Amino acid sequence: MVGNYPVITLCGSTRFKDAFIEAQKRLTLEGNIVISVGLFGHSGDNEVWTEGTKQMLDDMHKRKIDMADSIYVINVGGYIGESTRSEIKYAIKNGKKVEYLEKI
Repeated sequence: MVGNYPVITLCGSTRFKDAFIEAQKRLTLEGNIVISVGLFGHSGDNEVWTEGTKQMLDDMHKRKIDMADSIYVINVGGYIGESTRSEIKYAIKNGKKVEYLEKI
């Protein structure tokens, strides 16, 4: 927590850009500090796919998880990809609470 505000990092496939934005808005209005992705590679931010960038962003996202109290998984239609599975595993290993947009 920072002050009285829980910190939540959003995780999920960047193909769900609209769901990320909606979750960020809702969770913020509920009184949380929300950390999200910086780029949406599967939604048109092609810079993600340049050499070394995806690996850097994946590592950076783990650092965002380190800063959070919990993660919130954007799993539209139940979809959880390989990178997101890795983030969930990392969060659990580091004692972070894991919540999901849709029941798993």
